Amino acid sequence: MTYDNLLIERDGAVAVITVNRPKLLNALDSQTIDELRRAVLDLKADEAVRVVILTGSGDKAFVAGADINELAVQRPTSGKEHALGGQHVLDLIENMGKPVIAAINGYALGGGCELAMACTLRMAADSAKLGQPEIKLGIMPGYAGTQRLSRLVGKTKAMELILRGHHISAQEAYEIGLVNRVVPAAALMDEARTLAAELAGHAPIAMRYIIEAINKGLEMPFAEAAIFEATLFGLLASTEDMREGTQAFLDKRKAEFRGK
Repeated sequence: MTYDNLLIERDGAVAVITVNRPKLLNALDSQTIDELRRAVLDLKADEAVRVVILTGSGDKAFVAGADINELAVQRPTSGKEHALGGQHVLDLIENMGKPVIAAINGYALGGGCELAMACTLRMAADSAKLGQPEIKLGIMPGYAGTQRLSRLVGKTKAMELILRGHHISAQEAYEIGLVNRVVPAAALMDEARTLAAELAGHAPIAMRYIIEAINKGLEMPFAEAAIFEATLFGLLASTEDMREGTQAFLDKRKAEFRGK
């Protein structure tokens, strides 16, 4: 596939998606959202790819938000459709079945913060800034930011961040649980690739079921979620990877998982 606003790099079991609109701080317009949709579906279907890194071009922004030129002309019906379209793509990322690491190299604001929250794990440069400043435009998050942020950092902090619309530092984002790790900006991609390589060595089916169990289980009553987990555990017991992993442990050797 060819893309105008994305760069796609494959390195063994790791793929890197780079939002490539640096002059516009990698803002998400409709075309970029659709290209993300196509790229995610393509990488999801590629069995050779086990982990994806998502980042932004340049050193200023991961994604600085949605394209304001598009937002300014929205009307009630088109605005809802615009939000639902973005939500659909972010849902695809969240439920890709492969770990997606957000390498937040700069501003992650508005739709950019929502994009990062849809990723499985978030690693931020120490210079990054995150936030949901939509209130300052007279609007609100539309790509499920109100929902993901409250689930990640709790209702109290989510209310404050969204109602005030201010930016927070990478360190504060780490302290409230919005990002998993903060690293020096110069080391961000190396650290992201190291983490991706670690994850790529794990059993792909088990990773997919873990992501599914957590994502879906959070929306279920505890008892139902526990049964769902047990069902997935049972399915894993039928895989070649399970037999390889347990035998490798007994043999005191490194397991070689094949995703079967």
